[in-house]
Amino acid sequence: MSEPILYARNLVKRYGKVTALDHCDFDLMPGEILAVIGDNGAGKSSLIKALSGAVQPDEGEITLEGRKVQFDTPLDARAHGIECVYQTLAMSPALSIADNMFMGRELRKPGFMGKYLRQLDRPAMEKFARAKLNELGLMTIQNINQAVETLSGGQRQGVAVARAAAFGSKVVILDEPTAALGVKESRRVLDLIRDVKSRGIPIILISHNMPHVFEIADRIHIHRLGRRLSVIRPSDYSMSDAVAFMTGAKVPEEAMA
Repeated sequence: MSEPILYARNLVKRYGKVTALDHCDFDLMPGEILAVIGDNGAGKSSLIKALSGAVQPDEGEITLEGRKVQFDTPLDARAHGIECVYQTLAMSPALSIADNMFMGRELRKPGFMGKYLRQLDRPAMEKFARAKLNELGLMTIQNINQAVETLSGGQRQGVAVARAAAFGSKVVILDEPTAALGVKESRRVLDLIRDVKSRGIPIILISHNMPHVFEIADRIHIHRLGRRLSVIRPSDYSMSDAVAFMTGAKVPEEAMA
């Protein structure tokens, strides 16, 4: 088996007397969809925030492509090719699709106009945004300049995933991507996730939707009481087993080994 593209060892994060991460380990293999599941309060959010630079662990280390890294901010993680799509999408509804795609990394016009007058190169941004949406099959969005607030929930999620895939050269993290969507829109987002995987980008999927997890995940990281309980394959266990592992009703064989 190849080496993990992203892994963490002995991550510890404390908030006062509360230990959110208790010597937690994590492994993401190249080109896979790794689902992260766990009960509320298990520490999933703290793990993802540590991997994406939103919080800094008190102890432990994170390695990306064989090199030890330390992310002081989410911008540091972005610079290393790690993109995160949060459950809230982190988008500005009043801005256009193109503006949201480039939020925080806008393209400037070449020469004097861009360097000194700080003018945006809107044609280049719109062309890039349209190309990325087309790559993922988001053909229902006709106007790249329409405000995000005019889009459906599935289309908004699609834009957020397209943004992550466009700039996440190493890892894409998706936090509950289908939580607020209907059946049809959820299906489209799952197809988008498969499209991103087909481009060779590994994906971390945080989800409470067990049918979705078992449908598209290659492996499932089970998080319990602030640490990794086990990593299982969907083909080896049922959804009921996974829920039992999350809640402590059962213990997987891998954890007992």
